[in-house]
Amino acid sequence: MNQLLKDVLFLDIETVGCVDHYSKLSERLKIQWARKANFFKREEQQTDEDLFHEKAGIYAEFGKIVVIAVGKYVVNDAGELGLRTKYFAEDDEKKLLVDFKSMLEKLDGSTKLCAHNGKEFDFPYLSRRMLVNGIALPSLLDFAGRRPWEIPHLDTMELWKFGDYKHYTSLDLLAAIFNIPSSKGSMDGSMVNEAYYRQNALAKIAEYCVGDVVAVAQLYLKMKGMNLIEEKNISRA
Repeated sequence: MNQLLKDVLFLDIETVGCVDHYSKLSERLKIQWARKANFFKREEQQTDEDLFHEKAGIYAEFGKIVVIAVGKYVVNDAGELGLRTKYFAEDDEKKLLVDFKSMLEKLDGSTKLCAHNGKEFDFPYLSRRMLVNGIALPSLLDFAGRRPWEIPHLDTMELWKFGDYKHYTSLDLLAAIFNIPSSKGSMDGSMVNEAYYRQNALAKIAEYCVGDVVAVAQLYLKMKGMNLIEEKNISRA
């Protein structure tokens, strides 16, 4: 297998608010959330509580990770490129992160993490939540003090920017223009918090997360001028 493909671990995370209801936040965190919420554009009559349920999961200080999905390229017996996926899904965030860290520590030192908008979201969110949970960072996430160009992670959104720092492009849009099968079923990112806290749908969230990992892995191939992996060669966890 091409070394550029062999060393890449694709990942995606799904996050929710740290508690199921604003009222369960400590008074200290309510004060901090009110300060954060002052920077948001509010709809008429929208309260700090409303904003918490809508946006808290985006911020590592007020959210938690409930699913981490990963994927790696493999080659089957027929010599065809495939993708093997796996996910970690837990209500107990610390257990989730410890299990994920254990997997990372078994990987080759040349492994590069890849996510869509990973440098702005997934990688720092994972690192912050590990520290909040008292977990020492694995070497693949421990880049404190390094310059941006010294960090080996890959980011498909950054690759698509081609140096244009003001250009944000969603995974959905890139999947559409490259004709990559959609990772979206009956869920999107805005529905995860409700699906977790109101519907107890952790398995459904995990399936959605795996779908995004598949889409990112397929997008990476297109950015390398390669063909998509056939669905029959994708192992979905």
